[in-house]
Amino acid sequence: MNRFDGKKVLVTGAASGIGQATAIRFAEEGAHVVIADINEAGLAATAEQMANAPMIRPYNALDNDSSQALVNEAAKGGLDVVCNISGTIGWGPSESFSLDEFERIMQINTTSVFAICQAALPHLEKTKGTIINTASTAALQGVAYTIAYAASKHAVAGITKSLAIEYGAKGVRVNAICPGHVDTPLAAQMMENVPEGIDFDLVMRNAPKLLDGTCQPSDIASLFAYLASQEASKVTGSLFTMDGGQLAG
Repeated sequence: MNRFDGKKVLVTGAASGIGQATAIRFAEEGAHVVIADINEAGLAATAEQMANAPMIRPYNALDNDSSQALVNEAAKGGLDVVCNISGTIGWGPSESFSLDEFERIMQINTTSVFAICQAALPHLEKTKGTIINTASTAALQGVAYTIAYAASKHAVAGITKSLAIEYGAKGVRVNAICPGHVDTPLAAQMMENVPEGIDFDLVMRNAPKLLDGTCQPSDIASLFAYLASQEASKVTGSLFTMDGGQLAG
């Protein structure tokens, strides 16, 4: 028997990277997976790699109504696990960082996460389900040139811990994963578009220090699966780093 037979799992950001790997992992373990992203071609590519045919839903993290509509669709027939993985990054010197860009990043990385959580909580109370958010090692330290990203991920950590306290007595577990450097299309795009005024040595001081380099999306997916499983039934309100030793010292 698979760990997630009969379980419904919602995965946002499922068109690529960590979200894609997580959707594939849950399907391999028997879950009925709802995959969501603004990139519909990417969703189709993800679906082709999944063991079980998913429910595919377009989703725009810039639109809070889209978050509510997504959860309404995903929760038909019950909802057991929510994996908030949609996200973006932007970087540049703080003194010239656009306020519009700051607000855009906060909307995608923070407000939409809360919107999904808020819409899902009544359904998860019924199933004693779980939410797993995606924070970052940037939620646990300062990171040069990523002021909006770091702020947004600190906020996700706060959302995670606050919801865990508020909904623990109702049987809902809430945790977050804090990846370090992960080999994803988003990370590659970031490295290809380095703004002027960046001290790259200052950026790379946060690179993985101990193990053999960058994490793969499948590494992070394995942690999502653990946190969603019965094996983690006593785990809530926690932030889990997977960073190759980046924050070890």
